[in-house]
Amino acid sequence: MDITDAILKSGQDKMRIIQELVPGKQITIAHIIASPDDILYKKLGLNPEIDYNHASIGIMTMSPAETAVIAADIAMKAGDVDLGFVDRFSGTLIITGTVSNTEAAVGAVCDYAKNKLGFAVCDITKT
Repeated sequence: MDITDAILKSGQDKMRIIQELVPGKQITIAHIIASPDDILYKKLGLNPEIDYNHASIGIMTMSPAETAVIAADIAMKAGDVDLGFVDRFSGTLIITGTVSNTEAAVGAVCDYAKNKLGFAVCDITKT
């Protein structure tokens, strides 16, 4: 019996989940998805009016979470990319554009975070 079963059998119908963020200055995901299926754009809720032919999706997560706002600004200035999603509470950034522009934008964000902000930065990955 796992903890969920034990809680439910004990008569408690509410489960408390605690999410913990470790403080730090870091980019934990910097990934580029080249030529994704159209359904992925739809499932992510990205703008359907943009032509996603020969495009890519760049996704990044960072902490502190507010850094996503700075990252969005840098990404949009570094490459001809569209802002798909930015969340200053979770530290998530999603951008779209051609593969080369998305690579340039993600690279610029990682370089700035590492060299100017002193962040620990993961490698940029690509599928």
